[in-house]
Amino acid sequence: MENQPPEPSTLPSASLSDPCYVNAMVHFYRGELGRIMIWRQRLDVTTTWAITTTTTIIGAAFTFKELPHIIFFFNLALVWIMLWIESRRYRFYDAFRGRVRMLESHFLVPMVSRNPKILDGEWRKLVCEDLIMPSFKISKLEAVGRRLKRNYAFIFAIIMLAWTMKILIHAKEPIHSFGAFYKALAVQELPAWLACIVYFGTIISITLLTLYVARTSSEEVSEFGVGNSSLWRI
Repeated sequence: MENQPPEPSTLPSASLSDPCYVNAMVHFYRGELGRIMIWRQRLDVTTTWAITTTTTIIGAAFTFKELPHIIFFFNLALVWIMLWIESRRYRFYDAFRGRVRMLESHFLVPMVSRNPKILDGEWRKLVCEDLIMPSFKISKLEAVGRRLKRNYAFIFAIIMLAWTMKILIHAKEPIHSFGAFYKALAVQELPAWLACIVYFGTIISITLLTLYVARTSSEEVSEFGVGNSSLWRI
């Protein structure tokens, strides 16, 4: 009889007045915060690789005139690979960030406001379910779009601008019309129509995906309101 577990009614309630509960939640929050910081650093690594690769290829393309503009095919392929890898890492980062935001909203806010009633709700159940069976909070397409909107749209824009300037500057014949530009897209055995599909397909796909995510996805951090912004001025 002495080894039987206590009745549910005699168990200590999970509240801000329970030091064991608060201490455990604080350590849990610190652990999850450290985890998302690690994934955040991994995002910076892939972005750095994409920027370094792009600057190196652009420098080589304009340094050597005889180097064909097909080198930007290779540049686009590498950046798309980096974007895919980073979007996958971003899904993990966002999954763990969701736990941190849950703790900040339902645990830290009541402690700061000294209002335990804000703890009401099923947030504990949601956090426990996510600990038992972790799940992503956003789709692959949204993850790609978010990283594209944040960083890679500018990288692709620089690549397309450099590609255009490479064709205009190092063309064998002066380009004064779209027909001449289309003809200059051909490189040895590479037909002009294939280069044209890659050129305009990249511009259209990036633009559409960025606009789609900008309209359907919410920002991680919202803008200051008119009345609240003055309160944060130091």
